[in-house]
Amino acid sequence: MMNKSAVRITGLRVRRGRTAVFDGLDLTIPQGEITGLLGPSGCGKTTLMRSIVGVQTVAGGRVEVLGELGGSRRLRHRVAYGTQGAAVYGDLTVRQNLKYAASLLRAPRGDVDRVLDEVGLRAQAGQLAASLSGGQSTRVSLALALIGSPELIVLDEPTVGLDPVLRAELWALFRALADRGVTMIVSSHVMDEALRCDRLLLMREGRVIADTTPRALLEDTGAPDPESAFLRLVQGDRETHAATRRSLREVSE
Repeated sequence: MMNKSAVRITGLRVRRGRTAVFDGLDLTIPQGEITGLLGPSGCGKTTLMRSIVGVQTVAGGRVEVLGELGGSRRLRHRVAYGTQGAAVYGDLTVRQNLKYAASLLRAPRGDVDRVLDEVGLRAQAGQLAASLSGGQSTRVSLALALIGSPELIVLDEPTVGLDPVLRAELWALFRALADRGVTMIVSSHVMDEALRCDRLLLMREGRVIADTTPRALLEDTGAPDPESAFLRLVQGDRETHAATRRSLREVSE
C-alpha cells in the first residue's frame, strides 16, 4: 500500500513466564485506515495492542508509532487506547468522566461536547455512568478515546457483547474517523467484522498468518465468508507447520 506507516514493528519478542507470546514478530500498519486484528481468544491480539501503545513489557525488538518509539511521552496526546470493557468511573456522570479525561490531556475547550455528539450520548451526559446500558458504556469508553483528537486509536474488542444494531453504529463511527485521517486499529474475534476493515491482520498462536484486505481474503481462499476463509487459512497453516516439523526431524535423524 502507498500509505505511510502508522506502526512499524520489527523483531518483537514478548514472553509470558516461560511461554513466548511473540518470537520475532514483524509487521506494519498504514496510516488513515481501519486495520482489523482478527483471531480467536488467546492468539495475541491484546498483547500486540498493548505493545503498540507502550504498556506491555517486551523482551526484544522495536515498536515505532507515528515515527516515535512506542510508549514515548511524545505520543501521549497522539495515541488513544480503549481496553476491553468500559473504562469509566461509575459514580461520575458521563460528562464528568469526559471532563476529567480532558483535564488530564489538556484537551481544547469544547472537546467534551464534541465527543458527546460524535458518539451520540448528548442526552445521557448528566447520567451516572453506572446506570448506563452496556452499549452506552461502550460509547463512553470510545468517547474517552476521542478526547484530544488522537491520530491513532487502538480499540480492544469494542463491539463484544453488543447487539447487531449497536455494532453497526459503532463501525459507522470508526469509518467516519478513518475518513478524517485517523488511524484505527480494532481487534475482534467476530469474523464478519473483517469486511468492515481496510486492512486485515489474521492472527493465530502469536503469529500473523495473513496480512491482507477483505476482498483479497475471500478471493485468495475462495471462501464465501470471512469465517470460512479464516478456517481455510488455519488449516493451511497447520499443514505447513506439520510439514516443517517433519523436515526438521528428517534432518536431525
